[in-house]
Amino acid sequence: MNIILMGLPGAGKGTQATRIIEEMNIPHISTGDMFRAAVQEGTPLGLEAKSYMDQGQLVPDHVTIGIVKDRLAKEDCSSGFLLDGFPRTVPQAEALDQLLTELGRELEHVVYIDVKEEELMRRLTGRYICRSCGASYHELFAPAKVAGVCDRCGGELYQREDDKAETVANRLKVNMKQTQLLLDYYQSAGIVVRVDGMQEIDEVTDEILTKIRDGKL
Repeated sequence: MNIILMGLPGAGKGTQATRIIEEMNIPHISTGDMFRAAVQEGTPLGLEAKSYMDQGQLVPDHVTIGIVKDRLAKEDCSSGFLLDGFPRTVPQAEALDQLLTELGRELEHVVYIDVKEEELMRRLTGRYICRSCGASYHELFAPAKVAGVCDRCGGELYQREDDKAETVANRLKVNMKQTQLLLDYYQSAGIVVRVDGMQEIDEVTDEILTKIRDGKL
C-alpha cells in the first residue's frame, strides 16, 4: 500500500508513522532520512543536496524529487511505502504523480491527521529545556516536579524561541496554508483519508488502520 502521511506540527505524525509501518510492514520514508542516506552513500544527488544544506539553503525540487525517485525504486518499497514530509508543495505533488507513473505505481491514500489549532498550540508551546543538562520537559505531558527546576540536576528550565507562542503561531499559519493547498490537490483525486487527531493515541491509530484497510475516506 502506497501512503502519504500528513499533519500539522504537533499532530502526532511521528508516533502514528511508527505504528502504521509496524502494522502494514512497509518502510517509513521521511525527507530527512532520505537526504541523510543519500549523502552517506555519496550518490551524485546526495552530494548535490549536501552542497545546498552546507550553505543553509533549501534543497531544490529537482534534487529532492530525484532522491525520492531513487528511494522509492529500492526493493523494500516493492510492497508499499509511507511517505512523510514529502510532498510539501503542489509542484512536488505533481512531480510525485509523474514519478510514480514512471515506476508503475499508484498512490492509494493520503492520511491527514486533523487536530484543532488551539490543541496544536497547547502541545507545541509546553516544552521546556534544562540550561545545564539539556533534559526536556512538557508542562502538560511531562512536567518537572518543581516548576522551572530540572528533576535531574536542579538546573534552570527555559523555553526555546522555537517553542514560544508567537513563533509557533507563525509556523502553524505557514504550514496550514501549504497543507490546505496539498489537501485540495489530493481531495480532487478522492484519496484523502481524514482522521480525528484529537482522540487518544491508540484511537487515532485504530481509525487510520480501519479507514485505509476498508477504503473509507
